[in-house]
Amino acid sequence: MDQQPKIEADFLDPTLLLGETHYQEGYKNGYNDGLASGKEEGRHVGLKMGFQVGEELGFFQGCLDVWTSAILIDQNAFSARVRKNIEQLAALVGSYPLSDPENEHIQDVMEKIRLKFRVITASLGVKLEYEGHLTSSK
Repeated sequence: MDQQPKIEADFLDPTLLLGETHYQEGYKNGYNDGLASGKEEGRHVGLKMGFQVGEELGFFQGCLDVWTSAILIDQNAFSARVRKNIEQLAALVGSYPLSDPENEHIQDVMEKIRLKFRVITASLGVKLEYEGHLTSSK
């Protein structure tokens, strides 16, 4: 009687091994496919996010260029406080770590830029915002 269970176990071993082999092969193929598609999706998301950040920074830089040009034409175009805020915004935009997207402080810098921009536009009495597209009412 001891012999018969052993024969059945031996008979089923290749079947169990075949199932495990197929499972491991399927897992490996799925993992590799997921890795490849994940990298591709990550590339697309990174490109989209990079474009959005660049577009927003470009908006702020464009506003800075206009304000700086106005100051060069007429030193009294803005109050001393507004000029100081414009200089601070220029420094913040210039300090944005474009070549280091994994910088831990990248979101903090962008929030400071947005806040300083709102301070300037409020001081100027202008409603000018960037929210993925330009909205202006004045």
